[in-house]
Order: sequence, then C-alpha cells, then structure tokens
Amino acid sequence: MNPRPYIGRFAPSPTGPLHMGSLLAALGSWLRARQAGGRWLVRIEDIDPPREIPGAADAQLRTLHAFGLVPDEPPVWQSRRSAHYQEALELLLQQGKAFACHCSRMDLAASNGIHRRCVSRHRRANPAIRLRVAGQPPITFTDLLQGPQRQDVAADVGDFVLRRADGPWAYQLAVVVDDAAQGITEVVRGADLLDSTPRQILLQRMLGLPSPGWLHLPLVCAADGRKLSKSLAAMPLDERDPLSALALAWQWLGQDPTCLDGLSTPAAWLHQATAAFDPDRLPRTLPPLAATHNETFMDSP
Repeated sequence: MNPRPYIGRFAPSPTGPLHMGSLLAALGSWLRARQAGGRWLVRIEDIDPPREIPGAADAQLRTLHAFGLVPDEPPVWQSRRSAHYQEALELLLQQGKAFACHCSRMDLAASNGIHRRCVSRHRRANPAIRLRVAGQPPITFTDLLQGPQRQDVAADVGDFVLRRADGPWAYQLAVVVDDAAQGITEVVRGADLLDSTPRQILLQRMLGLPSPGWLHLPLVCAADGRKLSKSLAAMPLDERDPLSALALAWQWLGQDPTCLDGLSTPAAWLHQATAAFDPDRLPRTLPPLAATHNETFMDSP
C-alpha cells in the first residue's frame, strides 16, 4: 500500500502577532511539507477567548501571506468546530473513558494539580470533563528530531481536562480531533509541546484515530533562557522586510545561509529553500538569544 500523502500544518493561537519563534515553526513545517511534495495547512486555534486578542488571527494570516507562507486550503478556525469536539467527547463519555469532575484547582493543590481521583466536597453546576487515564500503559514514541520519548501519563499528568469547567474546549481534545479531520500526517511544532504529545497519542488511541509523525523544533529562547513568546513581549515580525527574518529562521533551522544569497522576493527565496533544505541539519536545541536579538528586522517601536 502507498503511504498517505504528506499533510502538514501550522496552528497558531490568536493571542498576539507572530514573532520569530512563530516563524521558526511555520517555516519548518512549510519546508517539510513542500520537500515531501505534500500540502501545508493553517489552523487558527481560537478556543480560549479570555486569552485572545481581537484581530490577532487576521493579522497572523496577513503576516504569513507577506512571508510567502500561503496555505493550500482555507484556514480552519477551531471556534467553528465545537460540534466535532462535542461528538468526540460524547463518545468518550459513553465508553466510560471520560467523566465529569467537580474538583477545583484548590482541591487538587495537595497533589500538585494532578488528578487521580475526585476529592471535591462540592458539586459544580458545570463540571469539567476529564479523560480517565488510570491503568493506561506508558506512552512511547520516537520524535524525528528529539529522539525516543516516554511518558507515564497516569503517574506524571493524571486525568487531564477535555472540556474546562468554564466552558472552553481543552487544547488536547481539539488538536487531536482536528489533526485527524485534516488528515495531518506529520506534526512539526516547537519543543514546548513535546510534553503534550503523549496525551495526544493516548487520546488518539482512545478515539480510534491515527497518530501522525512528530517533529519538535528547538525553541527560540530569550537571554534568560525562557521561551521567546508573546507573553515575553517578543517583537512582532516586520512584514516590510520578510527576507531578513526568513534568513535568520533558516539559520536557526541549522541550514547553510550561503545557498540563498541574492534572492529578492519571498517566493524566490522559498522556492530555493525548498530545494536546499536538509532535515539532517536541524538542531535539537538553540542557544539563548541576546537581548537585541532581532532589532534589525522587527517592527520599530
């Protein structure tokens, strides 16, 4: 049998503008898809309204287009897919694999937030729904960049949330349902999500869904070693100068910068980068950045 055609994706949350860490993940996933002759999709993970910034998703899509990173299908918006998450949740509930939980964070403080049994003395009008993980064997998989991985979800994570008590869908359930619906064959994303992968594999197995391949790229970290993120006020990408940012992201992906000299448009740059991209050069980690890491190609104050 022929393998499934390659389908990759980039899935930002609309909590702010794209920055260099975002570009690293977007470019890495785009290059993997293009070099495999496959498709590249974009999914807007807008299921956490309190954290979202109005207009951020549209701004992210404009930035991707300015950088030549155009998806092969219209973007999928998670906020419009609640019925699909509800269907998966009902299946898990019917099979006894998920349960209503009335515990609060304070209730679980004594166990460091890990839920192994319900300890709440009070019932909530709208309880959270958790996945029942007791008795599940440890999850093992091999990340294509970070190598062999193992996690005992029951011991290390406990019964994790599928739908929050305040209403929103949990990331773990939504991402699993959507990866399956879009036919994603390989997930390329930042290594900050490596720890979430075993939970997603467990959910995929419980729902009878296929598991994609996994490749977790190194994180872009600030000088203090923390992840470069919107919460650290990372400077947004400058749509007026995409080539400078693309060139730096290319170097952070461990690639030879000299092979892309002299290219004047994002389209030409990406065409040449597709042919030159060498996955064997991808680094597992990146050194922390200096405080002025990207002043030359980020937006001015």
